This record gives sequence, structure tokens and C-alpha cells, in this order.
Amino acid sequence: MNSESAPSPSGQPDQPPDERVLVIIPTYQERENLPIILDRVRAAVPTARVLVVDDSSPDGTGAIAEERVAADGMISVLHRPEKAGLGAAYVAGFGWGLDRDFDVLVEMDADGSHAPEQLPRLLAALEQADVVLGSRYVPGGSVVNWPKHREWLSRGGNLYSRIALGVDLNDITGGYRAYRAAVLRTLPLDQVASHGYCFQVDLAWRAVRAGFRVDEVPITFTEREVGTSKMSGGIVREALLKVTVWGAAHRWNQLTGLVTRRDDKALRT
Repeated sequence: MNSESAPSPSGQPDQPPDERVLVIIPTYQERENLPIILDRVRAAVPTARVLVVDDSSPDGTGAIAEERVAADGMISVLHRPEKAGLGAAYVAGFGWGLDRDFDVLVEMDADGSHAPEQLPRLLAALEQADVVLGSRYVPGGSVVNWPKHREWLSRGGNLYSRIALGVDLNDITGGYRAYRAAVLRTLPLDQVASHGYCFQVDLAWRAVRAGFRVDEVPITFTEREVGTSKMSGGIVREALLKVTVWGAAHRWNQLTGLVTRRDDKALRT
């Protein structure tokens, strides 16, 4: 069962009325990066609550999160019994935040690749949007310290997703993003079955199809300096397969819908 640490030793309510933004940071084996990223988030957006979702990291990341909870009432931690994938961690974090009536829920990596200092830019863009994606591939966006094959793999995956799914988004695979709570309450999160980074594609595409406004703002993505990447061949294969299936089903539905409309028009004339 998931366990939640009480974030406020002073006995104050878990979420004061003025706390509207929740930054969700999934962790697995991030004991060196976590304290740094927590300090940066707290400095960048002092009024935001931070939720660490730890998948029982063997390196003691969860214990470090607990120490920060005891020292800072704006940090909470959600412990999960085992490593179950990035998507499942975010869904658990979304549920935690929605249960506490946060207005905005943010996805952010723990490894420093997403600069907390750019979070105010994402939050400001929510004034005109329902979902804001931090994008590496719009004017002003960039990637730092990535080998060229990783960058071209990412760019190719985004281009393929854009064509297959018919969405006008340049960085649908990116994991730095902010959602209005109303979006997440509308989407069937229990049906989001993607476990790896394909989760990001899945959720953004669902938001687009549901009619929400999804905007992109430029970010600088910096490759982690400490620890190892969670990216694997299996994650890439999952994304390629699922996007292909989703795209084929989407095109088929468009085609059958067009044929049906033509038949209906013929019957009326």
C-alpha cells in the first residue's frame, strides 16, 4: 500500500488554502540528485508544494525524501512498494494531488534535466492554456550535453508521433509539463496503460482529443550529470509500437467516419 508522510510537523492542514501548484517528482535511485533538485524547486517557486513519488529505491532515496519532509512543510513523499514505471508513478501523484484539490499539477524529472528555474514560464503559459509542454524543439528550446544519436532519436520519435497521430505538437514526448486539474479530472487516468516515456505521448494526445488547449513553451533540457538514464531499448520499442497502433486506429476512425458522413449525405439527397 502507498504510504504518505505527514508534511507538516506543526500540525497545520496538509494543504493551506493558498497552495495551488503541486510539483510531482518521481524517483528511483536518485539519492544524489534529489536534494539538489528539491532545493532548486523550492527556490524557483516557493509557494508550490513538492511531492516526491519514490518506487522503493534501494539506494535510500525514499529515506532522503523523508528527511526533507521533516525539515520542510512544503515537501511530501509518496512511497510505492516497487518499481512500476514512470507512468504509474505520475498517475499515483496525480491522484494524490487531485484528492487535495490542487489547481495545477506539474511533471518534473529528478535528475536535473528539467530546470526548475524555467517552471514559472510554464505556469505563466497556463493563463491561456489547459496543458503546457516544456518543449526542446520550438524556437528558443535546446538540448545540452546529449550525444547526437540521442537527440536524433528524440527528434525522430517526435516527428513520427506528430505524423502518426496528427497532432501539431513539436515535443509530445517531453516530460516537463503542467496540467490544469480540470484536465486530469476529465481524462480516464485509469485507462492510461503506458508505463514508460510513451506515457507522455498518451496523456498529451488524450488531452488534445478531449478538446483541451495544449501549448508549448521553450525549455533547455540538460543531460543528467549524476546517475544513469532510465531510457532503454524496451521503452523505445513500447513507444514506437503504441504510437503506430494508436495512429492506425485514429486514421481508421477518421476514414470510417468520413464514409459514414458521405453515406448519410447520399441518403438525404
